[in-house]
Amino acid sequence: MLEKMNACLRAVKEKTPLVQAITNYVTINDCANILLCFGASPAMCEARIEAEEFVGLASSLYINLGTLTKEQEDAALLAARRAAELKKPVILDPVACGAISHKTSFIEELFNCGPVTVIKGNMGEIKSLAGYQGKVRGVDSIDDGDDAIEACQSLAEKYSTVVAATGATDIISDGRRTWLVQNGTPLLTMITGAGCMVGALVAAAVGADDDALAAAAAAIMAFGLAGERAAQSLPAVLPGTFRAKLFDSVYTLTEDDMLKGGKLQCL
Repeated sequence: MLEKMNACLRAVKEKTPLVQAITNYVTINDCANILLCFGASPAMCEARIEAEEFVGLASSLYINLGTLTKEQEDAALLAARRAAELKKPVILDPVACGAISHKTSFIEELFNCGPVTVIKGNMGEIKSLAGYQGKVRGVDSIDDGDDAIEACQSLAEKYSTVVAATGATDIISDGRRTWLVQNGTPLLTMITGAGCMVGALVAAAVGADDDALAAAAAAIMAFGLAGERAAQSLPAVLPGTFRAKLFDSVYTLTEDDMLKGGKLQCL
């Protein structure tokens, strides 16, 4: 399986997928830069008058609800409908859906526009969408992970999609296949935007490889492994320095690093 995941990363480097991102203002620059480091091309195209047309150029559409505005809502719905017509993958990051009811309502509208290829969220968000008692604090998950695998599988089956729940152990499932990734570092919780960045990388990988499960798992593992390498290079806990080194580690990550350091369990 690690070989397959490396093939996904290789596809990103070879194809340079163009990721259209309608995303969080707090982390938009981080998402753009991490996509460049990964080998993809970012396009933060979210204006209502442009978003629908731009889908025709994009390899994938990444919708992140972190700082959802009316302009973003309109653009996301138009872009999602066009992506469905063109059979382009759509990746949804349902930020804070367990804490803000309007976001849950908007997600329902989005699902009515067409299929969502991957739903990537933290454990609390995924469990909330699946109808479980997800524990969230604002945009952060404080969920202990009970029933997490079952919630991912249930949500994946409900929407015929791939579900990726990030946490101490990342869970990626399409309802039939379920993979666990155990790469990462606590330092990823000490910077803003780690979840948004990994969502953008998932969009890049899915835009380059048709196997959405393997592509999502590859992107999540690559980000977690890059975080490990960045943390290991520090003399102490230095969140600011870690952020810079994280970008460098994503850029320099190799297939050999994935084979040697990737921690994957297939259920």
